[in-house]
Amino acid sequence: MPTFVARIRDSQGKSRTETIVAENLAQARTNLRQQGFIVQDLKTSKGFGSLDLKKIQMSFVKVSVKDKAVFSRQFAALVNAGVAIVRSLGVLSEQCTNPKLKQALLEISSEVQNGVSLSDAMRKHPDCFDGLYVSMVQAGEVGGVLDEVLNRLSKLLEDVARLQNQIKSAMAYPLTVGFLAIAIFIGMTVFLIPIFANIFKELGTELPALTQFMLTCSEILRSWRVLVVIGVVIAAGIAYKKYYQTRVGKETIDRLSLKMPLFGDLIQKSAVARFSRTFGALTRSGVPILTSLEIVRDTSGNQVVANAIEAARIEIQQGGMISLALQKEKVFPVMAIQMISIGEETGEIDAMLMKIADFYEDEVEQAVKALTSVLEPIMIVVLGGMVGTILLSMYLPMFKVFEKLG
Repeated sequence: MPTFVARIRDSQGKSRTETIVAENLAQARTNLRQQGFIVQDLKTSKGFGSLDLKKIQMSFVKVSVKDKAVFSRQFAALVNAGVAIVRSLGVLSEQCTNPKLKQALLEISSEVQNGVSLSDAMRKHPDCFDGLYVSMVQAGEVGGVLDEVLNRLSKLLEDVARLQNQIKSAMAYPLTVGFLAIAIFIGMTVFLIPIFANIFKELGTELPALTQFMLTCSEILRSWRVLVVIGVVIAAGIAYKKYYQTRVGKETIDRLSLKMPLFGDLIQKSAVARFSRTFGALTRSGVPILTSLEIVRDTSGNQVVANAIEAARIEIQQGGMISLALQKEKVFPVMAIQMISIGEETGEIDAMLMKIADFYEDEVEQAVKALTSVLEPIMIVVLGGMVGTILLSMYLPMFKVFEKLG
């Protein structure tokens, strides 16, 4: 649909420029008036350069989990207060700080005003609202409990954001120290070693193997051959990415990630927590179990876990139980499977899934703390070892010189 630029005046009498998406000028003017604005001027958005620039800018903008959580919480409050959906979307788009989400809300508002359901309008914006979000909104529309579903969505997204932040905090320290270690190694190799190389050349002493190796590294980093090294690293990264995009490669790498020391346990627990929280929220909102499993499968983030969920979905289609299917794949912990089995037997699987999610989110938090405490001394030793190796390679020839002088 075309985009229009309007000069409007809000309820406080302030004038500003606003963009709106509609089928035509009349529809755009009607939408603005229904949102409580006085339209001063309205015209079609033109300008090839500005339009392309805006599209390029939008392609780099991401809608974070936190953005969706805040939107869901505010949308639920407005709907619960009896505000019409179109007006609610207009208010939220006006105060939205994320340009991609703002544009999506404007288009969704226009679609809803033209008779399209909220879930169908959201489905046209997968960058902002994924299958999980759309399915829960659709269930809320059908059941007439949209505000409750939106509150559950906001809680779910807040829990997901908290889990992501915990994992990021575990990775922040080793990544930072690793970057500093590499920067220090390159700096000392490029700037410090050449000074000692000239001294060794004047002394004419025989160089140890370690010193010779560091001098070779210094020469490579200071010559055109460093481009070859960079090219090899980039090629390896591209090859890894291409391989990971294949089903076999994704499954192989994800399986190895679950078996990694230190990180494997954290990845498994976070996957179980995400599965339980998402699946529980979907079933509690009235989404059919098979549809819920499809959504959870596609949002699992790990191919091995996705395969286990797909096996559970097929098992249910054939009249089986989720817990038995998950047990066959040997991906989920025994405790989680037993709790799911109890939930199936009692008919309260959604409540049991929420308890599993709470438990494993606490486990992830404890695992992050334990991982950080283990990684701190390891990274300090690695950093000290790299610096010590460079210094040792520089001082070993000095010892031979001292021996000759003695």
